[in-house]
Amino acid sequence: MALIIRNGRVCDPSQGLDKVADILVIDGRIAALGERLEAPPEAEALDASGLVVAPGFIDVHVHLREPGFVAKETIATGTRAAAAGGFTAVCCMANTSPVNDSPLVTRYILDRARESAACRVYPIGAVTKGLQGEALADIGGMAEAGVVALSDDGHGIANANLMRRALEYAADFDLPVIDHCENRDLAAGGVVNEGAVSTHLGVRGMTRAAEEADVARDVVLASLTGARVHIAHLSTAGSLELVRRAQAEGLPMTCEVTPHHLALDESAVLELGALAKMNPPLRTAADVEALLEGVADGVVACIATDHAPHATLEKDQVLSHAPFGVTGLECAVSLMLDRLHWRQGISLMRVVELFSTGPARAFKLPGGTLQIGSPADMTLLDLSRETVVDASRWQSKARNCPFNGWRLKGAPVLTLIDGKRVTLDSAAPAKAPMEMVATLSRTS
Repeated sequence: MALIIRNGRVCDPSQGLDKVADILVIDGRIAALGERLEAPPEAEALDASGLVVAPGFIDVHVHLREPGFVAKETIATGTRAAAAGGFTAVCCMANTSPVNDSPLVTRYILDRARESAACRVYPIGAVTKGLQGEALADIGGMAEAGVVALSDDGHGIANANLMRRALEYAADFDLPVIDHCENRDLAAGGVVNEGAVSTHLGVRGMTRAAEEADVARDVVLASLTGARVHIAHLSTAGSLELVRRAQAEGLPMTCEVTPHHLALDESAVLELGALAKMNPPLRTAADVEALLEGVADGVVACIATDHAPHATLEKDQVLSHAPFGVTGLECAVSLMLDRLHWRQGISLMRVVELFSTGPARAFKLPGGTLQIGSPADMTLLDLSRETVVDASRWQSKARNCPFNGWRLKGAPVLTLIDGKRVTLDSAAPAKAPMEMVATLSRTS
C-alpha cells in the first residue's frame, strides 16, 4: 500500500514547512517528504501540482446527533459531510440521547463509527450526568473507553465548585474540559444578542456578560487547578481578552471560534431569521473584528464549526421558538479560505494551523502534522477554485446553513485518511470502506 503525492505545495505548521515537495505514503503513514522522491514501482501516483497539501483538518466541535436524534443527523451522514468538507477527523459532542455520560455510550459511538464513519471520530464525554449540572459523570470510565475531552456543551455549568471538581478529576486523565460559557441567570432566555437587533425585533436579548462571566470564572479555576480549559465557540471581544490574559500568564487555556462568528454579525438575523440563530448568538461588528484579530495573532487555537443539524421544519418557525444552531461542515473550509486568507490577508500557514495543528495540539489528538511516521491524513486545497454554497447537495441530512448561495474562493478538493481517498467532490457520496476508517481510538 503505497502512494506518492507529487509537486504539491506542502503546508505544515507543525514543521514550519511551506514549499513544493513530494510526499511518500507507505502502509498508511508518512514515509518520506522531500523533492523528487523515489517511490516503489507499485505506488499509486497523485499529481498535486497547483494544490496545497496540508495535514488533515480536524473539527473539534460537531454534533453528530447519534444516538437518539437520527432524524437530524447520523454518524454516517455527519462524517460523510465532514469528509466532503475536507475534514479527516471530528470530535462529537455528548448531547445525544442517551447522553454520552458513561463508558457504555462512548463505546457505542465508537462501534457505530467503525461500522459507518467516513472519517475519524473522537467522542467527547459529558462533564455531568445527563448534562444536568448536578453530579459528575463517570469521567474515569469514559476516559478508559476513549473520550478525548469532556463537555456539557449546550449547557453552562452553573455550580462553580462542581466545575472545579470536574477540572481536577479531568486533569488526572489529562483531558481538557470544554466549557459552553453561558451564565443562565444572565442569559435569561435570550434569543439573539442583546442590543439594537433584539430591540428592533422585539425579542429577548442575551447579554455578552452571560458568556464573559463564565469565561472569567474559568480563568480563575484554571489557575487554581492547573487543568486544561477550552472555551467553546467564543463570541465576544471581552471573552477573547480574558483568554489572551490567561495565556499571557501561562495558564493552560485555549479557545475556538466558529466560522459563523467570524463571517456574520447580529445584523444577519434581520435577513435570515432563524437560520442565523445560534448559541452563543451572533454579536456586533466590533466583536467580529476582535475575533478576527485573535485568529490572526494566535490567541485562538482552532476554528470549529459547531455543526448543529436540525430538521427543516424545526428551523422553519418564528425566531423565538426555533432551535439554536447552524450547519457548516461542508462549507467551513471554503468560507474561511475566502474570508480569512483572501479577504483578511491571513497567511495560509495560519489558516491551515487553525484547522489542523491547532486542534490536534489543543486536544492532544493524533494528526495535525506531516512528520515522518505520522498517520497519512491529508487535506488537499485548491486556493483558486470558486464554489457556490449549495446546501441542497450536501451529504448532511440538515440544510440549516446561513451561507447558502454564497460565492467563495478556495476549496478542499481531496480528503485522504491513512493515505486513502475518501472523497473528491462534496456533491458525490463519500466512500468509506472499512480499511479506510481509522481505529478511532486516542492512540490510533
